[in-house]
Amino acid sequence: MNPADAAAAAVQAMHFAGVAVNNEIVYEDDATDNTIPDIQKITKKNNVLPLWGNNSTMNLNPLVLENIIQCTYYKNYLSEATGFQQLSDECYYNVAHLEPWERGTRKTQGMTGMCGGVRGVGAGGVVSTAFCLMYKMFTMRLTRKQLVSMINSTQSVYLRGLGFMYIRFTQPPPDLWAWMEPYFDDDEEIDPRSGGGDKMTIGQMLRTTLTKLDWYGTLFPRIPVPIQKEIEQKFRERAQAEEDARERRRDERNRVKEHKAMFSGDGPSTSKEERLRKRSAEKDGADDVRRSEKHARKEESAERKRHRCKHHLKHHHCRKHRTQCPKAPRAATSDSAKEKKGD
Repeated sequence: MNPADAAAAAVQAMHFAGVAVNNEIVYEDDATDNTIPDIQKITKKNNVLPLWGNNSTMNLNPLVLENIIQCTYYKNYLSEATGFQQLSDECYYNVAHLEPWERGTRKTQGMTGMCGGVRGVGAGGVVSTAFCLMYKMFTMRLTRKQLVSMINSTQSVYLRGLGFMYIRFTQPPPDLWAWMEPYFDDDEEIDPRSGGGDKMTIGQMLRTTLTKLDWYGTLFPRIPVPIQKEIEQKFRERAQAEEDARERRRDERNRVKEHKAMFSGDGPSTSKEERLRKRSAEKDGADDVRRSEKHARKEESAERKRHRCKHHLKHHHCRKHRTQCPKAPRAATSDSAKEKKGD
C-alpha cells in the first residue's frame, strides 16, 4: 500500500471510530435502532451523500445561479467560509425566509412575452441569503451527518427549512419520500415568504415541495413521472390510514363514554342503541295518544248525529233549515210539557 492510500485509510478509520477529523466527529449509528429513520442512519459507507442531476449547478435556475455567483455577499464573505458550523451560524442569524429573491428587488418591468416574470425568468434581483448559503453548502458537499443535524435542529426553523430545500434540490428522487415522510406531521411553524404572510407547518411545506414544482418564482427539479405517481399513491394511502385512525379514536371515545355512563350510577346507559329505543318508545306513545284523540272525536261526532231531529237530517242541505230546525224540537218539547201539566 502506498503512503497516500495508507493515510486515507487511517483518516477513514479515525472517522468511523468517532475521532474528530476536520472539526467533525463522525460515528456509526446502530443499525438495529428503530428510532432513527434508515436514511438518516450514518454508517461507514453512506456518510458521503449522493447527488442527483447537475453536479455543478445544483439543479438551480440559471438566473438564480448567476445572481448567486455574482452576489457580493457570496463572493466576499461566503467564499472565505470553510466550516459547516460557520454556515449554520450564518443561517441562524441572517436567514428570515426561503424565497430565492429578496422582497421588492425583482426587476420584471419591461419584460414581455414568454420571459415576462414567468418561472424565474426575468431581469433578476437581489438573490436571497438562504439560496446563497444553500449553494455554498452544496459546493462544500454536505455529509449525511451534517444534513441530518440541519433537518433536526432545535435552534432555527429556517436551518431546518434550508436542509429540506437542500434535499429537494440535490437528492435522488427515489430517496425524497424516505427523507421527508417522518416529518409530514411536524407542526412547527415556518414562514417561507419574503416579508412574511404565508405561515405553514414544516409538514405542509414538505408536502408542497413533493407535489408542486413552483417555489416562489423558481422551480424545483422535476421528479420522474413513475416516482411522482408512487409519491401520490403513498399520499393517498397515508390519508386513508389517517382517516381510519381517526375513526378508531372516535369509536374508542364513544366506548369510553358508554362505559362511564353505564357504571357511573347517574342513570341508564346512553349508548346509541339505548337512545334509539327510547326515541322509538316516545314515538309509539305519541302515536297512541293521537289515535285515542282521533277515536274520541269520531265517537263525539257520531253521538251528535244520533241526537239530531229527523227534520234536520232530511233538510241538512238547506241553510234555512240548518238555522231553524233546532227551534222545532224545543217548541215540540215545550208543548208536550204544557199538555202533561194541564192533564
